[in-house]
Amino acid sequence: MISIYTQEEQGEEWLRRYRGCLPVFACVLGFTETGLIPGISAAGRTPEDRKYTACADAEFLYYGSEHKPQYPLPPLAAGASPVLISRAVLESLKIPVHLFNAGLPQPPAVPVIDLGGAPARCLSGGAAMEITTVHHLFEQGLLWGERLATNIKQGYLIVGECVVGGTTTALAILTGLGIEAAGKVNSSHPVCNHAQKWALVQTGLEKMMGSRGQGEINFQSPIQNPKSKIQNSVDPLKLVAAVGDPMQVVVAGMAIAASRSCGVMLAGGTQMLAVYALISAIAQAYALSWQPEAVVVGTTRWVAEDPTGATVDLALNLGKGSLTQSGGTPPLLATHLSFADSRYPQLRAYEQGFVKEGMGAGAACIAAHISQDWQQSQLLAAIEAQLERLSTGFD
Repeated sequence: MISIYTQEEQGEEWLRRYRGCLPVFACVLGFTETGLIPGISAAGRTPEDRKYTACADAEFLYYGSEHKPQYPLPPLAAGASPVLISRAVLESLKIPVHLFNAGLPQPPAVPVIDLGGAPARCLSGGAAMEITTVHHLFEQGLLWGERLATNIKQGYLIVGECVVGGTTTALAILTGLGIEAAGKVNSSHPVCNHAQKWALVQTGLEKMMGSRGQGEINFQSPIQNPKSKIQNSVDPLKLVAAVGDPMQVVVAGMAIAASRSCGVMLAGGTQMLAVYALISAIAQAYALSWQPEAVVVGTTRWVAEDPTGATVDLALNLGKGSLTQSGGTPPLLATHLSFADSRYPQLRAYEQGFVKEGMGAGAACIAAHISQDWQQSQLLAAIEAQLERLSTGFD
């Protein structure tokens, strides 16, 4: 039920070490105005819907369908929110959940740890966040990573995210760190909108470089040639301030601190590969200690095997960047959860490439596999039960 796509030996050792252990689940919520651009994301049918996606997902993750939400799950073009998957596992296995607000336009209607961040502006402006905010959020990530790990004796920490438009800020961070990522990232669309993402990233990075007088930047179309590298090295925290989102630097800090004493699973695809690259770059730039062998990336097969992206190639490229060599390539794990036989068309839509991942869904399934040896039938039954209760207005 779990595939290891990169660093197989290291991944197998990680799975062996934590077999039978239950994780602690943290989810970092953030927002970027990049997510409001028409067509950039399918995580909400309209830009207005997408303003509230993170709040809605957090509310459902915490309370489930037995609660009348202040922020109902937004309608999608197709499919159902991946939070149904996460909730099914966390509820069934009674996994503790910690929610963090790294920077949302409005406070979620759930118990949440407010990190004192702010929403990011659109990355195309090259000035997404104030550098002081980025430094503050990174310190908060380090603090909470250490706090969470202190209470984990034998298990591991899963760190998930919800940032609409986050695969585009991920592309910006990866490219800014010199990683060949254009044409390789994923999206919530069935066919990834690479050209739209690349145009935004190109604009944002050019503005960032121009405003700081850091020399020329060499960009080429991902369709013609996916190679793209910034000519001058970049301070990774300044890069986040220019073209990132508030979740990225929080999760980077959490993983750095937590890896020193427990296992860490970064829950997601493209976005968490970007965070892993950011961890490597920050640790290298600021001489911070961390344990790369303690960290894996966990996602779904819909991401890992997305024919319109190149997730495995992207993961392999992380170890080739001059700014990210300290971390190498992480083990990329994915659950083999399938919705092909689901009785719900909203779930079968995943098999057509819609949604794919989010809110730590893939990592939650991996946790169910390694802690309780859940198989396909158990996962599907638990997830369908969540959707049935939601669809019938169970309270």
